[in-house]
Amino acid sequence: MRTIGEVSAAFGIKPHVLRYWEQQFPVLQPLKRSGGRRLYRAEDIALVERIDRLVNQQGYTLKGANKALLEGQGGDGPAESDSSPQSREQATRDATSSEVLVRLYAIRNRLSGALAD
Repeated sequence: MRTIGEVSAAFGIKPHVLRYWEQQFPVLQPLKRSGGRRLYRAEDIALVERIDRLVNQQGYTLKGANKALLEGQGGDGPAESDSSPQSREQATRDATSSEVLVRLYAIRNRLSGALAD
């Protein structure tokens, strides 16, 4: 589980944008703890990565990206309605890969900050 700040730093997306995406993409629902603190699970991180890819790399509008996600065209991951054992296994692998990517992005950001000092 990662905080909104960790996910923000890992992907280079400001926290207010992530909160806005929660409103625009109903499938993005991180856990909310006391005081409204958000905790992103591996599945949420994978979804943020897919949304980022669609919007910032492939040029989708938010409405188009939402439609693509709902239709299962959101990138590498399986469609949300696909529940076969193989697709669940693939989704778990994708979530684990996303978790590793978040950690690598955070390390990269820390290193670039250290080099700037």
